[in-house]
Amino acid sequence: MSKQPIGIFDSGVGGTSIFKEIHALLPNENTIYLADSVNAPYGSKGENKIIELSIKNTALLLDKGCKLIVVACNTATTNAISVLRAAYDIPIIGIEPAIKPAALQTQTKTIGILATKGTLSSALFHKTLDLYGHHITIVEQVGEGIVQLIESGKTQSPEMSELLRLYTKPMLEANIDYLVLGCTHYPYLIPELLEILPNHVKIIDSGQAVARQTKVILEKQELLNTITLKPKNEFYINIKNTEVMQSLLGDTFNVEYLMF
Repeated sequence: MSKQPIGIFDSGVGGTSIFKEIHALLPNENTIYLADSVNAPYGSKGENKIIELSIKNTALLLDKGCKLIVVACNTATTNAISVLRAAYDIPIIGIEPAIKPAALQTQTKTIGILATKGTLSSALFHKTLDLYGHHITIVEQVGEGIVQLIESGKTQSPEMSELLRLYTKPMLEANIDYLVLGCTHYPYLIPELLEILPNHVKIIDSGQAVARQTKVILEKQELLNTITLKPKNEFYINIKNTEVMQSLLGDTFNVEYLMF
């Protein structure tokens, strides 16, 4: 079973940022990635629809023999992961905004969180806030329109720069020193954000933490693939325009269209 793939899904191409972290830490692992770009962004959908889509994606990955599922989507994690864990007898790893490290390390006692509406309004997100955010000021911002721009290949564009300046302005006015990225699409914005934010503002995302947790779970379950043969990494997207996802992954990996 150790040779079976890790399954990863997201509401589009953004979760490839999580794949990259997992692949860097666990280069021997086979993986299957699903980009549900037809339904992106999940953040604008209701909880029931998000759960429905998450179940569909998980079932497809299990049909392909995956040994572990990574929900590489903050919105799907915060709205659906408890349902998925109750329904399937397989390790399922989710993603939450990295509020804890930002809250523990902030010197100005003010942090910013850029996330989707679905994440910021979820019960799991507010539970995390209650645990770690009670002693600090948190400036929340819905990243309306960001996912759509990334999905359409406009990550570095005048439209994106305008949105990021608009969304970070109230955070900077509130004197944040940490910006938490609460969507797996958003790490692709870091070069743009570094041009906008002052040097003292640090950016945090969850990618490395998710990769480390994946390794821990595989070790505990004795599911690590220790075979040194070249792993198979499969990438599927359910829109016929594969160019955007291919550009994010580079020439090393091949993206295929799959209707799901």
